[in-house]
Amino acid sequence: MAEINSQTFNSYTKEDFLSEVFIDENQYDTIRDLLQYKKNIIFQGPPGVGKTFLSKRLAYSLMGEIDSERVELLQFHQNYAYEDFIMGYRPDENGFSLQYGIFYKFCERALKNPERDYYFIIDEINRGNLSKVFGELIMLIESDRRGEYVTMGYSNKKFTVPNNVYLIGTINTASRASAQLEVAIRRRFAFVTLKPAFNEGWRRAIQESGVSTVMVNRILLAVEKMNKEIIGDIQLGPGYAIGHSFFTSKPEYMDEQEWYDGILTFEIIPLLEEYFFDRPEIVKDLIEGI
Repeated sequence: MAEINSQTFNSYTKEDFLSEVFIDENQYDTIRDLLQYKKNIIFQGPPGVGKTFLSKRLAYSLMGEIDSERVELLQFHQNYAYEDFIMGYRPDENGFSLQYGIFYKFCERALKNPERDYYFIIDEINRGNLSKVFGELIMLIESDRRGEYVTMGYSNKKFTVPNNVYLIGTINTASRASAQLEVAIRRRFAFVTLKPAFNEGWRRAIQESGVSTVMVNRILLAVEKMNKEIIGDIQLGPGYAIGHSFFTSKPEYMDEQEWYDGILTFEIIPLLEEYFFDRPEIVKDLIEGI
């Protein structure tokens, strides 16, 4: 779904969130309360449930406005290091100098503006070695340690993770490369599992983009067929289900059949072929007639 332009749409409310993200109000309230209490939350779920989209919209709704200066989005990878995230010596024109990482700078911004909340979103948070990436700050992200100071190893200066910084992570449960989070890391986060939401909100949203009732029902039948096989498979399960974000909205210039065929051909079928890489006959049966 296209990003909202903060210059033309500044206000963002809980109602705006609920109109764009297909969860109910009770679940929204639970997530809001968890984040405010725990300070750190992780959304986990299969591909296409809108984890990153939800994370940004949640931050906007809690701020009450779309302010990109107070929301930072970063994707972890296996080579991401403490020096990238916090601080470290990096080459420059004079040799090497101490340079500050993205999270350090973000916390500094938040410290200068304690009356407003800041949200740091880490996409695919489990792909990084969190103990190494966070270093000595790992204990300071706990809700009851916010505002405490530690001496940084590289700079010997005092630093803290302020109380007005919230961490939101995402985990793709279908990623075969997913690493298990350490217990020491896991206990610092609250975990919320997101599921495919082919509900009335989803139906209304894609019909408003020009998708007919006939096509909506075709999508629902196709996804139900695929997810029944995926969820019931002993090697896969619910963490691999097809999410609603694959079919979010149809571009105005596209015929709905062309739109549907494109999603199947270039997004969903390759995913199924990866899931059932050793059983191609299952993929053939799943796509037949849909």
